[in-house]
Amino acid sequence: MKIKWKTLAPLFVWLAIVLSPIPTGLVANQWNYFAVFAAVITGLVFESFPVGAVGLIGLTFAAVMGYVEPNPGKSIKWALAGFSEGTVWLIVGAFMFAVGYRKSGLGERIALQLVRLLGKRTLGLGYAVAFADVLLGPATPSNTARSGGTIFPIISNIPKIFGSEPGPTAGKIGTYVMWTAFATTGVTSSLFFTALAPNAAALSIAKKTVGVDVSWAQWFTGFAPLGILLILLVPLLSYVLCRPEVKESPEIVEWAADQLNIKGPMSRNEWLMTAFVLLAMFLWITGANKSITVPFFGSNYINATMVVLVVISLMLVTKVIDFADIIAEKGAWEVFIFLASLLTLASGLNEIGFIKWVAESFAAPLHGVSPTWALIALVALFFWIHYFFSSLTSHTAAVLPVVLSVGAAIPGLSVPTLTMLCMYSLGLMGVIGPYATGPAPIYFGSGYIGKAQFWKLGLIFGLVYFAGLILIVLPWLQSGL
Repeated sequence: MKIKWKTLAPLFVWLAIVLSPIPTGLVANQWNYFAVFAAVITGLVFESFPVGAVGLIGLTFAAVMGYVEPNPGKSIKWALAGFSEGTVWLIVGAFMFAVGYRKSGLGERIALQLVRLLGKRTLGLGYAVAFADVLLGPATPSNTARSGGTIFPIISNIPKIFGSEPGPTAGKIGTYVMWTAFATTGVTSSLFFTALAPNAAALSIAKKTVGVDVSWAQWFTGFAPLGILLILLVPLLSYVLCRPEVKESPEIVEWAADQLNIKGPMSRNEWLMTAFVLLAMFLWITGANKSITVPFFGSNYINATMVVLVVISLMLVTKVIDFADIIAEKGAWEVFIFLASLLTLASGLNEIGFIKWVAESFAAPLHGVSPTWALIALVALFFWIHYFFSSLTSHTAAVLPVVLSVGAAIPGLSVPTLTMLCMYSLGLMGVIGPYATGPAPIYFGSGYIGKAQFWKLGLIFGLVYFAGLILIVLPWLQSGL
């Protein structure tokens, strides 16, 4: 069997670090652990192995070597701690919501209904695509499944109706529709905590690194002023920049209506799935408020992870999904192993004191800078360095602990504000390139958006999104919501 260089890349990185001189202020144990962590990030960036395997191998090696806990019994407990993380189970559970959307047909119906209602004009079609992502976002933690798996298969039929194919005729309507769908999913991924899997990783890292925690409702409230504005702006800005030749699209309305007629009236499972999603939204919004009594529960507080477990149980009891569907959801279990391993490895950097050393080393030059400007500089670093990553989760694990720790070491800097801005960046930064987030290769591979055009639009929208973080979300967070 031929061994590819990408398979060996993590080993080379590990060896290079281990054999390098240990920096002043660190001991061998800390430096060796960092080498393992860097090798794992390299494996994720180059996709040397499946993502779950990369994290598990690195975690196992660190545990066997006793880098964090020398005692074997304590070391295995440390290694398995991430598998009981509530935020990890929250995302796995929300993946099952996506199964319910898909199996019941509700996700497809929502998209088609919006196209039927708003698709008469091309601009309206763009808003239909955007609103479909918004409606699916709260209960679909994989933007690849939401945008690439539900919305893309539907909208990929639209350009062909107008003779818009990949290549010379892409600009008729195809480029506009595809880019609007892609740019929107970045916004919804930041608007809802449960709309992007790395959001859970980011929050878990923030809790362990700087003690910052937020509820589902607090997450939404903090980003809503920008998120809602961008949902309204993206289709219009895309319309201006992509310049579709087709301005009206009555044929699309007819096509969507025909598709809905084929589907027939809403089924029992679609109605049930609608009720379950609304229930989850209600409990996420009100359940963390200890002044509000949650009906049918033993207390007036219900954890966000418990919400998804309750809804999954209801879906199983009512046969909206089967247990076999849960077992077969490969993506959810891969994310489970991946997130659990990566979160444990990232927390290990903090436990052994490596993050503290980094913070002390890099925060010193910023001590004379205004706390606000230092905060903006750190958010800018976190956002734009994503050009060097192809995975939002690996970016989160590698960069977020460092940025937060550096920020915490700067006098006067608001760590909660820095944390929220970095976490909100995760969905938005996915727009910058054709590999920056899961759906990106799908839309790039459609052929409707040229390579140079993709990078150009990504930069423009990235600048707009980043400016919104600094000019709208930052003052909003500083005002105390």
